[in-house]
Amino acid sequence: MVSISEVAQQAGVSRTTVSHTLSGKRPVSTETQDRVLESMRALGYVPSRTAQNLALGITRIIALVIPDIGNGYFAELAKGVETTAVERGYNVILCSTGFDPAREVRYMSMIQSRAVDGIVYAAGAPPTESELSAVLGDMPLIFVDEEISGTRFGSVVSDNYAGGRYVAEHLITLGHRSAVVLSVEGDPLTSERRVAGFVETWRAAGYPDPVIGVGYYSEERGRAAVRPHLSALADGTATAVFATNDLIALGVLNELRSAGIRVPDDVSVVGFDDSPAAHYGYPGLTTVRQDVLGLGRTATDALLDALERREPPAAGQVILPVTLVERQTTSRRAD
Repeated sequence: MVSISEVAQQAGVSRTTVSHTLSGKRPVSTETQDRVLESMRALGYVPSRTAQNLALGITRIIALVIPDIGNGYFAELAKGVETTAVERGYNVILCSTGFDPAREVRYMSMIQSRAVDGIVYAAGAPPTESELSAVLGDMPLIFVDEEISGTRFGSVVSDNYAGGRYVAEHLITLGHRSAVVLSVEGDPLTSERRVAGFVETWRAAGYPDPVIGVGYYSEERGRAAVRPHLSALADGTATAVFATNDLIALGVLNELRSAGIRVPDDVSVVGFDDSPAAHYGYPGLTTVRQDVLGLGRTATDALLDALERREPPAAGQVILPVTLVERQTTSRRAD
């Protein structure tokens, strides 16, 4: 295999001059370029794509940071990112953080020190803007699914407020007048907006504010979150539960079943995400469907477009629509 040193020797120039001729990053005279190209042809030298990319300061590798690859929702998101990246000639490094803020920052430090071009970041436990900037410097990044407030980074998210509104409208149409809402510990912006969409719609209909509880991203934490409200759900003081993610909702279903409370006869339950478990569980979970593949694809395209323009990703926000999917966990009130 012919080396770049042999091309340089044949052309009577330095290795650096050959590299500059290949990359175009530094000016090289037309005469010198011609000598280098003629030497390459004569020797049969084929430039390494890796070497060209490094000369240009790119690797065609991006990092995807997600909270939990074992969660079907994030697995689907990763599929959207990877499929789009591969279609455009990029590879993906996957980092799963376990919803641990310190681990997320450690991953960011590791990524910044490695040869990657940019980051698609599904923040499970978002650091602050200052923490991200301190770790990443000017590394291109775009948020997907989650975001942090007041950030300079762009984001691609679902219409979480509208999703919460759709849930409230659905339950009101079915005759429910009292509800429990289970948000996520720490109030990430996705959950906060889902709760706001629900509560503001509920209030506008003239009904008492729902009771707010706190869960997390697991079935077990969903069970724990609904336990303080079992007596109100059993005696009809509250007749519906809105969980701001499907894992909480599945925990609610299991805890209600253990307590002898029938779904949907006694209590209606709604989740958010339309994860695989919402499709295949029994009863099928009424939930808000996000275009998870679309989130991954759109965020990746936005990052790669910026990389190829050699510009920072736009600081704005792209919001994708959501839809309510009605299944067997909601029904009309009998009274």
